[in-house]
Amino acid sequence: MNLKIEEIQEQIKAMKIDGWLLYDFQGLNPLAQKILGIQKTMVTRRWYYWIPAKGSPTLLCHHIERQGFQQLSVEISCFSSWKEMEAGLNKLLNKSQRLAMEYSPNCFIPYVSRVDAGTVEMVRKLGKEIVSSADLIQYFEARWSEDQLKTHMLASQKLMHLFFEIMEQIRQTTRNNLSLTEYQVQQTMWKKFQHLGLQSSSPPIVAVNQNSNNPHYQPSSESSADIKRGDFLLIDFWAKLLQSHSVYADYTWVAFLGDEIPTQILNVWEVVKQARDSTIRFVERRYTTGTSTKGWEVDQVARKVISKAGFGDAFLHRTGHSIGENDHGNGANMDSLETKDERILIPHTGFSIEPGIYLPDFGIRSEVNIYLGNHDIRVTGKPIQREILKI
Repeated sequence: MNLKIEEIQEQIKAMKIDGWLLYDFQGLNPLAQKILGIQKTMVTRRWYYWIPAKGSPTLLCHHIERQGFQQLSVEISCFSSWKEMEAGLNKLLNKSQRLAMEYSPNCFIPYVSRVDAGTVEMVRKLGKEIVSSADLIQYFEARWSEDQLKTHMLASQKLMHLFFEIMEQIRQTTRNNLSLTEYQVQQTMWKKFQHLGLQSSSPPIVAVNQNSNNPHYQPSSESSADIKRGDFLLIDFWAKLLQSHSVYADYTWVAFLGDEIPTQILNVWEVVKQARDSTIRFVERRYTTGTSTKGWEVDQVARKVISKAGFGDAFLHRTGHSIGENDHGNGANMDSLETKDERILIPHTGFSIEPGIYLPDFGIRSEVNIYLGNHDIRVTGKPIQREILKI
């Protein structure tokens, strides 16, 4: 952390604020824990870590938990009573006026909105103006290191190899008229994750026909459709390597179990593919020319393509989400629907592009990942799906 203080202070000054107040109580703010590297520290009381624009950081914590922060090598002030805590916080922030916290106006960025309303009220009562730390969180938590990029690329390779292996198994099973269900395919992939050195927050989505119109559909042992010839199939799969600090890869493909794909499915696929590719080109053009781009602007590109084709009401979710050590990371989301993400796309971050159209009989989504280098972008998860896969 000491190695990053000067870099953090540069970003604080760029935001034209007086400092960054990190706060947590029993894990309510995992972002603060991660920034300081104290996720495994046993702390049960409130604590505050103040990083001023100039000068050294200071920690305010309960007397009995002082030892829990010794590894930070920072000046520590302590309290026992709530009155001492408020007085200590007032002293901590005495020379500041505008400060950042894990707060989001109107909860527009819920990933960052981690500080409870009461704590925000208390800080405001001290006469302070609170701004969102969303840009700071993205800069210091959402960027990938070179090693993390390597973990993403390796996870991508493993996932794509597994996907095509599963497709071949589905092809052979259904052509021989043998019984097969969504749940069986899901569990086969899930078990193979561990053999491949992969881990995931949850099993893949395997959905046929009408079930594919639910973006978060999950088959179960009690409720699962058969997979047979003539079915439309969607598989969404995400995982990361079984090692610390690895980052996720997350992809979605669609397939048809037959030789002649219905015209309606083909038409919807073409719209989804156009929305995906138009969005990728937009990001590439803006980013490589150094044009500042916000997450909501990226979402608008895909949404306009789908709306122009008459399916606007069937595009039920944002165009993409940040990707990091969690599949849904803490960087900018490609979103103007669920929120209006004002965060700017910055180097060394990754995110998904996954437009979708969900109709009563089926849903189509196509998902790729994008990594932003210093001056270029990298689309991962190759090969990129160009046509509906026939199996």
